[in-house]
Amino acid sequence: MSSIWVYPGQGAQKVNMLHDLPEHRLVQHYLERASVALQRDVLTLDQPDELRSTEAVQLCLYLAGYISSAILLNEQVQPDYVAGLSIGAWTAAAVAGVYSFEQGLKLVSLRGKLMQDAYPSGYGMTAIINADKSQVSQWVAEVYQQMGDVYVANLNAANQIVISGSELAMQQVIEIAKSQGAIAKKLNVSVPSHCELLDAQAQQLVQAMAHIDLNPAKFKYLSGTSARLIHKAEQIKEDLIFNMCRTIDWESTVQASWERGVRLHIEVLPGSVLTGLARKNFKEGNILSFQGTRLDSLICAMHKESA
Repeated sequence: MSSIWVYPGQGAQKVNMLHDLPEHRLVQHYLERASVALQRDVLTLDQPDELRSTEAVQLCLYLAGYISSAILLNEQVQPDYVAGLSIGAWTAAAVAGVYSFEQGLKLVSLRGKLMQDAYPSGYGMTAIINADKSQVSQWVAEVYQQMGDVYVANLNAANQIVISGSELAMQQVIEIAKSQGAIAKKLNVSVPSHCELLDAQAQQLVQAMAHIDLNPAKFKYLSGTSARLIHKAEQIKEDLIFNMCRTIDWESTVQASWERGVRLHIEVLPGSVLTGLARKNFKEGNILSFQGTRLDSLICAMHKESA
């Protein structure tokens, strides 16, 4: 049996998320390295005003995920698989050694800036709950024909579909969804991720990463967009670059890990959203989140799974 470590995307951020990292020598070590690499005090990034910035949010998620993984790896345990939702994939790749901690920081910073500069206001994402993909796709298509700028973005679970686009167009979809008995929840994301509105920004990342040599992943890398196992460094690069403008299929990614024999699912910091999404597939497995679980319990679960 195998284990997977999963990395959340935007929406999982919270104020003081870096200040609230565990008391561990590696926390200060990596925060200091990050501050040097970015030439700014990263402990300012998790404050309310900063977290209005897509760049700050993505950097915080990267740091929290990478550092909590480093704490686990320091205990001589490691995952068989890694996977991340949206920006989480960039953290997963860094933990798998595809690029260095500092390289990842700078790339995540660039990614966040490109996204926020393209859509500083008037756009975002909304989760539609208690409706399936076919229903939401139909509602989105109806509104798109009239207004454009709205897309199906994330397939998080069978009954949780996320849409992306302009606030005005999303509001029309929300009204249709509510009239059909569905629930709509605006996400704490200020850009229209996982749709063609970010095609141009992905192309800018292609240029920025053209001369960066990446390493093969030392842990098996599952794509959060295609739910496929990707081995080659160049293929992982392509997957990372374009995940901002491609639909996320997290439901299939979790299912793919189960079908490959994964029975221990650990969500690293921050949050536990992915833990909740995994429960349907992992009825007979073990689902844990770094948040709210003692470190020794996580280590024990990892040792049991590898025994």
